[in-house]
Amino acid sequence: MKPPLLLIGQGSHDDAYAAEFGRFVHRLRCRLDQTAADVSGGYLERATPRLSESVASLVARGHHRLVALPLSLGRTSDDLGAAMALEQQRHPTLMYDHGRPLGPDPRVLSLLAERMLEAAADLSRPRPLELVGARPRLRAVDAPVVEDPHVEPGETGIVLVGEGSTDPAANAEVHRVSRLFWETHAYDFMTVETAFVSVTPPGVPGGLERCRRLGAKRVIVVPYLLFAGGMLERVWAQALAYGAGHPDLDIRCAEVIGDCETLADVVIDRYEEALQLVP
Repeated sequence: MKPPLLLIGQGSHDDAYAAEFGRFVHRLRCRLDQTAADVSGGYLERATPRLSESVASLVARGHHRLVALPLSLGRTSDDLGAAMALEQQRHPTLMYDHGRPLGPDPRVLSLLAERMLEAAADLSRPRPLELVGARPRLRAVDAPVVEDPHVEPGETGIVLVGEGSTDPAANAEVHRVSRLFWETHAYDFMTVETAFVSVTPPGVPGGLERCRRLGAKRVIVVPYLLFAGGMLERVWAQALAYGAGHPDLDIRCAEVIGDCETLADVVIDRYEEALQLVP
């Protein structure tokens, strides 16, 4: 029997994110069940099940070696290594192999391109967005169908939005992804600008303003995020606020990568890669 796969999330108070994380863990469990590999998921903080609970459950089921894989698009923090070291103190027989983060895998870039094109295809039936509720939560508003003005790809800008970090190397990685995305999937478009949800500039409005000043008539905001939730809503809210002041600029927001088979393929490859490194 192969060592179990432990998917590690950073953790979020957002129920939508936790639900999609759980669905993705279930998808991997169904996929790897065919190869007799157990799958579990845990969070470093702010959500349940915690990493410690998932590890304890795996050990209780007789597993003493596992593959720990961060479910992350970017660089992993030092917290992950410290957390796994603590688990080894709690369970002296535990050994683990570290899987690589997903990063800008070509299949991840292809998924971003799919989300971008889905947003572009929806342009023929514009659906304005509005803020609802006590927090920045967005919903579609019915609108009459209007004729979609023809806009060339060369008149369309892309804003790729990462989470934002206090780690300059993590932010630089998002800029690298923007360049890779432009060269592999968006070379027909005017530009691919980089923006961040929080912590570090430019924010989403800054990326949109850059496209506007370059002469874009249309901008598609592409979140570089795995799952839906509060982070996606903040991206949309920032785009909505900017759009309110620039009604002549056609702004569309793409969905996140989301729970899907292609993403599962990437994770399984990372898992198999970690197993190959085991002596």
